[in-house]
Amino acid sequence: MTSIYHFMPPECGKYMSEPANIKIEADERDTYEETNEEPVAMIEESPPDIGQDGEDGESSDSSWNMECNQVLRVKSIYISSAILAAKSPFFYKLFSNGMKESDQRHATLRITASEESALMELLSFIYSGKLTTNQPTLLLDILMMSDKFEVVSCMRHCSQLLRSLPMTTESALLYLDLPSSISMAAAVQPLTDAAKEFLANKYKDLTKFQDEVMNIPLAGIEAILCSNDLQVASEDAVYDFVIKWARAQYSRTEERREVLGTRLLPLVRFSHMTCRKLRKVLACSDLDNEQATKSVTDALLYKADAPHRQRALATDVLTSRKYTERAYKYRPLKVVEFDRPYPQCIAYLDLKREECGRLFPSGRIYSQAFHLAGQGFFLSAHCNMDQQSAFHCFGLFLGMQEKGSTSVTVDYEFAARTRPSGEFVSKYKGCYTFTGGKAVGYRNLFAIPWPSFMADDSLFFINGVLHLRAELTIKQL
Repeated sequence: MTSIYHFMPPECGKYMSEPANIKIEADERDTYEETNEEPVAMIEESPPDIGQDGEDGESSDSSWNMECNQVLRVKSIYISSAILAAKSPFFYKLFSNGMKESDQRHATLRITASEESALMELLSFIYSGKLTTNQPTLLLDILMMSDKFEVVSCMRHCSQLLRSLPMTTESALLYLDLPSSISMAAAVQPLTDAAKEFLANKYKDLTKFQDEVMNIPLAGIEAILCSNDLQVASEDAVYDFVIKWARAQYSRTEERREVLGTRLLPLVRFSHMTCRKLRKVLACSDLDNEQATKSVTDALLYKADAPHRQRALATDVLTSRKYTERAYKYRPLKVVEFDRPYPQCIAYLDLKREECGRLFPSGRIYSQAFHLAGQGFFLSAHCNMDQQSAFHCFGLFLGMQEKGSTSVTVDYEFAARTRPSGEFVSKYKGCYTFTGGKAVGYRNLFAIPWPSFMADDSLFFINGVLHLRAELTIKQL
């Protein structure tokens, strides 16, 4: 249906205070039957005349047939041009310029049948500042109509009402598409922000919802990957998911590479990926080689940077999204490897005071895996009960990943930075023959009760961070 509004023009260049007349013509485009209801206008939209021989011919009565006609439903509405013009730049220009110059007595607006309810609500809002509906579908239609006629106040009102209603994945994805389909995207920014937050919260556990997330379109994936609160094992898992999703959604290599390079890879925090995975990034055929090389190089430079520089990058507004750690299930490590004179690596694990606090009374934090001589190892920090003294304390353990009959003998040493010097101080060292799934460590690393470890004057927290170091050496393979 197409509805047409006819507005009386303002006289002498001024808006009339009395109501103007509006006519609505509704194009119903289906079989017309004469009834005794409201007046219906027949509008001819005939194609070029075709003669009997198929050539273009002169106008003939044969062009007047029902298939070419449009059934118009006409409504008249009386409005105040001054009120409409005050709320809408569209109507302001319509009343002050277009109608005045053409000397028309009515202004005409044409809409489809599905838009009529939305337009009536919009006109009502312009007069009263209120809407009579809270139905999400109609509110979205009103929002689109408000954008069409440049009524920003109504767009904001619709946005506010939609934000107050329960959101679903489907509605959130619709809201994310709004900026691309309207001209005044700023008016709905709070709504699109709320949609992003909804998706990020609902799907923050990527492992739990992986099958469902695989079917979410690109805009939704971007919203999820922007979150700092993603509950993933590590950033390696984020990268693996991105590649898997892109391969499933885009079969053409060129298109997949374009989407990855411009939309998704900037959301992967390469600086928190393991060196082992970064090597695989360089070999991935789905990525532009130059972009992959730059991403890996930047990540390695960050890992080698001083801790205070890393913190500065993570808190800077321009770089925070790229360098801030997410809520990883396995804590990132900084690892230095040596091949000579023996296979050796030094793993650095930093834990914030609040992370340690959450360990009480029996929690654990696991690090990401790191590798030495082809074997996978990890660190785990515990809140334990000291078996001899029966109090809680902080413990640190070293474990080997691979299960099976493989065994390897490792010389290890645990150390921690202490105040006031800030230097690493060795706490324990030993030698242990690992088999898959085994671990070695110390239940009370600092030989003090938990309250002393967590105290404000604790020697082991420097600027709120506990700095741990594990040194591993394999002298016999």
